[in-house]
Amino acid sequence: MNRSEIFRARALWLLWAVMLAWGGCRSGDSGQPASSPGPQAAGEEKIRIGLSMDSLRVERWKRDRDLFVAKAGELGAEVLVQNADADPIKQIAQCENLLAQGVDVLVVIPRDGVAAAQIVEAAHRQGVPVLAYDRLIRNCDLDLYISFDNERVGYLQAEYLTRVVPKGRYFLLGGSPSDNNAHLLRRGQMRALEPFIERGEIEIVGDQWCENWDPNIALKHVENALTANQNRIDAIVASNDGTAGGAIAALQAAGLAGKVAVSGQDADLAACQRIAEGTQTMTVYKPLRPLAERAAELAVALARGEPIQTDTTLNNGKKDVPSVLLDPIPVDRNNLYEVVIQDGFHPLEAVYQNVPRDQWPTAAAD
Repeated sequence: MNRSEIFRARALWLLWAVMLAWGGCRSGDSGQPASSPGPQAAGEEKIRIGLSMDSLRVERWKRDRDLFVAKAGELGAEVLVQNADADPIKQIAQCENLLAQGVDVLVVIPRDGVAAAQIVEAAHRQGVPVLAYDRLIRNCDLDLYISFDNERVGYLQAEYLTRVVPKGRYFLLGGSPSDNNAHLLRRGQMRALEPFIERGEIEIVGDQWCENWDPNIALKHVENALTANQNRIDAIVASNDGTAGGAIAALQAAGLAGKVAVSGQDADLAACQRIAEGTQTMTVYKPLRPLAERAAELAVALARGEPIQTDTTLNNGKKDVPSVLLDPIPVDRNNLYEVVIQDGFHPLEAVYQNVPRDQWPTAAAD
């Protein structure tokens, strides 16, 4: 073999090594899972989905990720996952990186629903459609949105509390003001509360928002509200289980846990434990499997350019976005076992671990 042939052989070997290494790095960052190969037509290129997540700090998001990735794998798609750690600037940069890697569709759980419009614009410049997952991306030509009906969630939260406390002093504890869902929740909450307010049966004694849905901020807001109202608060409309946890910690310190009605959403394990124990009044369960699996199906359809039928639209400030909205379920002590545990969301022993065995659900004892 002459020298030119040796150089050519070395070059081919190096090219093969680089391609092999690149193939091994296509699963996304931070060790997040990518989908396994699934069924696809012979000769058809595998669809690549970019999944951009706000963060994994809230318990539910790891479940969303894993369910989405698994379903996408069944459909023959590969998922590249990025976690923005609640940083909107980082999320935009990560999405640009996903686009540079040649994804066919972007699925975005936006940290900031307004700032994320830049992601949609960048994707469209490359002909890549965008599906907003759970949170709407505002003021842009968004292709598709899937979530639970968040206004309905807010309505269920407040409507439930009005049945428990039809007259009294209410404190409103909102989510992150940069999250469009927080405002949809508040709209639904007020729809339930306004008739009682107009009749003078309910008085709103405070209204605060919690940046990043931070339970510690919620705790401080409720501590301040209790001080300002001499502990005279009858119900707290907390917008998710994390803020409910912060609120209940403040109530616990004041000796009021279990005496003040508190709402929530997401059916986090800690919240379900509090419901079983009697310190949290209710939560709203949003079954994650149908949400994540339907999102994976929609993402694949978008990537293939297939027609998608939706039941409704939701205006994002620029257009009426085709939307798929799933139904949430209110949960209290009476249906906690049937709705959350029997659905496999949490194990019985974990939910009732702080409750005497003779107080467990009758069906569970059977």
